[in-house]
Amino acid sequence: MTENVFDSTVDALQLLIVDEVHKLDPTATLRTDEWKRPGGGGGRTMVLQGGDFLEKGGINTSDVYGDVPEVLADRTDTGGRTFRDNGRTFRDNGRTFRAKGLSIVLHPRHPFVPTVHMNIRRFDVFDADGIRVDRWYGGGIDLTPWYVFDDDVDHFHGVLRRMCDDTHPAFYRRFSEWCDVYFTNVHRGESRGLGGIFFDELREEETTNIERFVLATGHAFLPSWLPLAQRRRNMAYSDHHTLWQERRRSRYAEFNLLYDRGTVFGLRTGGRIESILMSLPPRVRWDYDVQPDPGSEEERLVKILQERARMPV
Repeated sequence: MTENVFDSTVDALQLLIVDEVHKLDPTATLRTDEWKRPGGGGGRTMVLQGGDFLEKGGINTSDVYGDVPEVLADRTDTGGRTFRDNGRTFRDNGRTFRAKGLSIVLHPRHPFVPTVHMNIRRFDVFDADGIRVDRWYGGGIDLTPWYVFDDDVDHFHGVLRRMCDDTHPAFYRRFSEWCDVYFTNVHRGESRGLGGIFFDELREEETTNIERFVLATGHAFLPSWLPLAQRRRNMAYSDHHTLWQERRRSRYAEFNLLYDRGTVFGLRTGGRIESILMSLPPRVRWDYDVQPDPGSEEERLVKILQERARMPV
């Protein structure tokens, strides 16, 4: 795969997904912002909001580069490694980085249509002579419903399983378990949603076709989520369902602000605030000590999320 295939595919995916989501809700207003990062690079933020169906959605690309920030050089990854070389940080070695990626979060207005998140990225590190010394990939897709429809969850995971199996038979189990561990609101004892796949710091030496797999993750976004939206969008709902949706959205916001690596990295490295916080839902409630009614669909969701947070991996 040539160097520019990843870049061009990411850019094309952004436009394709914006177009398909806008077709789903032509009443949503599309705003496009081209932005520059002071330290190098920039991106294109495309936000659909205020629609009858889609309350807020962001489909963003970024291509940033410059000196490796200390927040990254000193960070320890999930495997226990630190991004250092013989005890010296990347900056000590005069190294620079480039990160190219696509990030999507959609918050439908309809409480029976789940929120969905996807991102893919490639991270390159260069030495003082501009020679690439490391490259890794990250990304994933995950689903956060407010009401559980088992056939929706089965469809979503089925698409991801088939996509993973096309590259490696162990990928789905490995990355779905990683997703469950990562997307946990530890302080609440709950999973953020009903899973998906998550991966980070994947390198080509692990298996062949890593870059093709990462791009396939991007292509899986529409077939994994769009049928759920089309299936549920015309179902009748009440203010009761919307109230529950807004209360549960607070848990989504808590995860993004407390634990999400991309959000924390962006905020600590001078990223564009509006693009970073695009992922937050537009209307959220933090009502005090909300408890679902026993035997209700709301209680069923909470019990599932609590059980997922306790699952051994």
